[in-house]
Amino acid sequence: MSVATKTEKIQRLAELTAVNETSTGASLWREAFRRLKSSKMAIVGAVIIVAFIVIAIVGPLLAPYSPSAQTWRSEVFPNQGKFVGARDGNWFGLDHLGRDLFSRMLVGARQTLLVGIVATLIGLVAGFLIGIVSGAAATLGGDTGRRVDSAIMRFIDMMLALPSLLLAVSIAAVMGQSLTTVMIAVGVVQVPVFARLLRGAMLAQGGADYVLAAQSLGVRKRRIVLSQILPNSLSPVIVQATLSLATAIIEAAALSYLGLGNPDPAIPEWGVMLAQAQRFFSYAPTMAIYPAIGIIITALGFTLLGEAMREALDPKLRG
Repeated sequence: MSVATKTEKIQRLAELTAVNETSTGASLWREAFRRLKSSKMAIVGAVIIVAFIVIAIVGPLLAPYSPSAQTWRSEVFPNQGKFVGARDGNWFGLDHLGRDLFSRMLVGARQTLLVGIVATLIGLVAGFLIGIVSGAAATLGGDTGRRVDSAIMRFIDMMLALPSLLLAVSIAAVMGQSLTTVMIAVGVVQVPVFARLLRGAMLAQGGADYVLAAQSLGVRKRRIVLSQILPNSLSPVIVQATLSLATAIIEAAALSYLGLGNPDPAIPEWGVMLAQAQRFFSYAPTMAIYPAIGIIITALGFTLLGEAMREALDPKLRG
């Protein structure tokens, strides 16, 4: 995807905050929530997300065995292609070290959720700060502010020009193999998206009547930005955060698959489990299928809810 295409999509989402009231007088979020309740896509996405979060929270308590215990090591012979499939007591079978796959899937859900949330928060916080500075400078900063905004946006465009996975791999390779590295690498990739999105939303709000009224009354620019423009510019950022969780989970799994994730194989994480199963796919495909399905369904849930939120906030789609 080209930089122009990425920028256009981000700018379109940012413009969704330009209208704060519907023709019936209902608030933006109240109307959006009404639309979400009637959206099958939103309901399905929400159900998947809630189920995933519940599993991530209570999974370690429900796991019948320790995820690192090689209890059945004597029953599997990976070098000979002999594995144990689903059976009584081991619902998903055993992995190449004789560990219970069902227990590892339950415990691994928490690690996967942790990676997705932390990575998204890193991108959100850093992008939020950059977006505020750039948006405030462009909106109320005059000529100097516009020059500052232009310099920041050129740097952001440089980051957007790089394929996200390539940028994440480069950062992870420099920092070394660890779960923290994966979180930071995936988080940094999200920074330009959040920064441009918030900046675009603030620009859309900058010409609103309430901003002009506040300026005419002599309200300080900092107060206008923080108490007026910023709160009304958060809608697309919240939507993007939901979509970014799906992206973060997929990209974190990709980095783990490439060997840049947690080096401790005893700590289950779906991306790491997928990487470990690669060598034995011909003999035990379920070792890879289970974590792959978990990643796909979870990412699908966040994507469905995020897209439903985007449509609910779009003024052109409101009836």
